[in-house]
Amino acid sequence: MSHACIAPAALALIERYVAAYNAFDVDGMLDTLSPDVRFENWSGGHLTAASDGRDAFRILAEQARTMFAEREQRVTALAPRGDTLVAAIAWRGQLAIDVPGGPPAGTRLAVRGESEFVVRDGQLALVVDRS
Repeated sequence: MSHACIAPAALALIERYVAAYNAFDVDGMLDTLSPDVRFENWSGGHLTAASDGRDAFRILAEQARTMFAEREQRVTALAPRGDTLVAAIAWRGQLAIDVPGGPPAGTRLAVRGESEFVVRDGQLALVVDRS
């Protein structure tokens, strides 16, 4: 994974966020976010979740944490696009609960997507996940 054009502090911040996500560490994720962080999750071109601010993000992150018995997000590439850092993501997880109208608990899932990050004042101000 090439990071030649990316500030080391921004790279370290994204690495901390991903490590906290993988560890189900909501407080660790929150530590990387600006107070007014905007979060969006897009699936198949549809906005499936969004929040403004750390408190709203915490609610979404706590809900998501209960959905999975295990999960791993892996950054396979990271490149700047304007003021945004775009990460190619390989994600895998195992459902801990039955999804209404969807797969049952125990189902293993794997998707590829991308996450967009905007760093402002040493914190993540925008996180957009797309799959």
